[in-house]
Amino acid sequence: MEILVIGANGAVGRKVIAQLKEAGHHSIALVRKEEQVSELREIGADRVMVGDLEEDFSDAFKDAEGVIFAAGSGGSTGADKTMMVDLWGAKKAVDYANKYHIKRFVQLSATDSLHPEEESEVMKPYAVAKHFSDLYIEDSGLNYTIVHPGPLQDDEGTGKIEVSTELEDDPSSYKIPREDVATVLVNALDTEEVEHKHIFIQSGETPVLEALTGAK
Repeated sequence: MEILVIGANGAVGRKVIAQLKEAGHHSIALVRKEEQVSELREIGADRVMVGDLEEDFSDAFKDAEGVIFAAGSGGSTGADKTMMVDLWGAKKAVDYANKYHIKRFVQLSATDSLHPEEESEVMKPYAVAKHFSDLYIEDSGLNYTIVHPGPLQDDEGTGKIEVSTELEDDPSSYKIPREDVATVLVNALDTEEVEHKHIFIQSGETPVLEALTGAK
């Protein structure tokens, strides 16, 4: 499939681009700055497009068959940017995906999106943004999967996870390396068992594909 990666220059997005090539997909990397284009090509992007989630970025969807939304405003921005990127940007991506009849839409969310009121003051805007963008995706009619990891780690990925379709523990206990999150996002594109589902992921002992196909 031709996969549009929104947030391709992020810590997870860059790993997604590299893994899409390994998985036999073609990737369209959406980045914010012209100077990021050459780096993404080096990582393995087949095409790189420059676009701003706060503006019209619909052109990026024209040749795509699937979308991975892995964008985030980042921890150094204020609540206003979080709402415009993580919520409004995601909402626009869903609308564009419907306009261009996208076959699969995979959203990177978080375990803390379920109960934003329980988060710290710093994390509340992010949790609220993810909460409502997740709901918008659910009601969109798209063939979606919403992936909820807990705190992301910089450790090397193990390729092994645990998956559930409900939050079964403290959201902060769902720790997982970014590399394994990227593997989940890429594998979710072709896994029927996780279509139209929320999945909660953490490090574990089950190979990623096996864990996804057994998601309950």
